[in-house]
Amino acid sequence: MTKVRVAINGFGRIGRAFYKLARTQSELEIVVVNDLGDPDNMAYLLKYDTAYGRADFDVEVVGGDEPGFIVAGKKVALIQEKDATKLPWAKYNVDVVVESTGFYTSYGKSKVHLDQGAKRVVITAPVKGDAVEGITGATILMGINHEKLATCQISSNASCTTNAVSPLIHILNETIGVEKALLNTTHA
Repeated sequence: MTKVRVAINGFGRIGRAFYKLARTQSELEIVVVNDLGDPDNMAYLLKYDTAYGRADFDVEVVGGDEPGFIVAGKKVALIQEKDATKLPWAKYNVDVVVESTGFYTSYGKSKVHLDQGAKRVVITAPVKGDAVEGITGATILMGINHEKLATCQISSNASCTTNAVSPLIHILNETIGVEKALLNTTHA
């Protein structure tokens, strides 16, 4: 089986949560992480999380010429590049970049990952603006329009609110119809 080679751009809470889930999926291979933070702190936060608890795997920081992490015996490269036009996605043969920095949340800005050699980008926040000409993009809601993932170069997972309400509204619209809806959300 050919694995999907994944880069994580931004190793904060969302990047680390994605990493923990992705490593359990045999079809995904995390090959590189880009984050400007302290590597020892990143490793600690990957291992010990205040919400998810202690990870069931070991994490070791590797320095030297090829810095990275060894997670459960598997090497993941670490780069610390602020300038997105210098990200080495082509060198790592990256299929998908998980964009979780919060800085590249528009189609135009996240296109830089494609320009650097990635084949697709998943923005982990609501996408801003319209798709860039020549780039296919969409906001994807699983169970609603997930078939568009097959053709999207840049996709967004929408917001937590959108993901929570969309399945219910979809069912209501299909069964009885919805003319108008109002939703309020409160975040702590």
